[in-house]
Amino acid sequence: MERVARKELSGVASGPQQGAPQWGGLQQGELQRAILLGADLYKADLGEANLYGADLGEANLSEAKLSGANLRRSRLIETDLRGADLIGSSVYGTSVWKVDVDERTKQQNLFISDWNEPSITVDNIKVAQFIYLLLENQEIREVIDTITSKAVLILGRFSEDRKPVLDAIRDELRKHDYLPILFDFDVPENRDITETVSLLARFIIADLTDPTSIPKELEAIVPSLAVPVQPLLEGLAKPYAMFKDYWKYDWVLPPYCYEELQLLLATLVEKVIGPAEAKVKALEERRRAIEAKLTALRA
Repeated sequence: MERVARKELSGVASGPQQGAPQWGGLQQGELQRAILLGADLYKADLGEANLYGADLGEANLSEAKLSGANLRRSRLIETDLRGADLIGSSVYGTSVWKVDVDERTKQQNLFISDWNEPSITVDNIKVAQFIYLLLENQEIREVIDTITSKAVLILGRFSEDRKPVLDAIRDELRKHDYLPILFDFDVPENRDITETVSLLARFIIADLTDPTSIPKELEAIVPSLAVPVQPLLEGLAKPYAMFKDYWKYDWVLPPYCYEELQLLLATLVEKVIGPAEAKVKALEERRRAIEAKLTALRA
């Protein structure tokens, strides 16, 4: 199907009209399965338009009116939605990847359920598909439960000296039914990814023997996330100077100092996993106690 130029869309929301021009089999107001890849639709009025299955990848829909539009099974890949009005649109089955939104984008009451299902709405197009899967798919919920109960984030450097240590820790964690997640900080770090994984991690193991960029990661994680952190130090190494600032957070455990790798692996359960799991349980009990107090105050 040929692409539809912007000038041909100027009155698209007005609905089909007698004798209206046709573009690749399309009439005004009917854009089902239209190929609009890369189209310039800046400020276009597509309110209540039928865009079922349309390809809107890389399209410029900034400040466009899409309120009440049928976007079911459409493709929004790297689409510019800054300032767009999506209120009340239907996004069931919509493919959303790396869309560009901002504080002006109106995303209220997006319908994520199919026509024959109870109406479910969300206010964020980026998470619409995830929320639907979470509600409808028991396996997805089980996967999330597994990750949050088994994931362990390992922070360290992939240097020639430290990489074998990190790999060995990862292998040992697997033996104890954990899901190790290992980050390489010898390449430019992505703090957003680190923070996201930290939210899922049950606890964190931080190799401080040769920290380099790890202080930046801990600075992003420790103050804002109450996730137990178990530091490691090999030989006579000492924590970097600023690490003392984290002692005020009781989810940061005392560093475990070990002499050699084999000793670390032999004592990993007792000296690393054990204290981290104990802190996880202590934090959970504290949260439950706080929730109980709040419930009592509201009663």
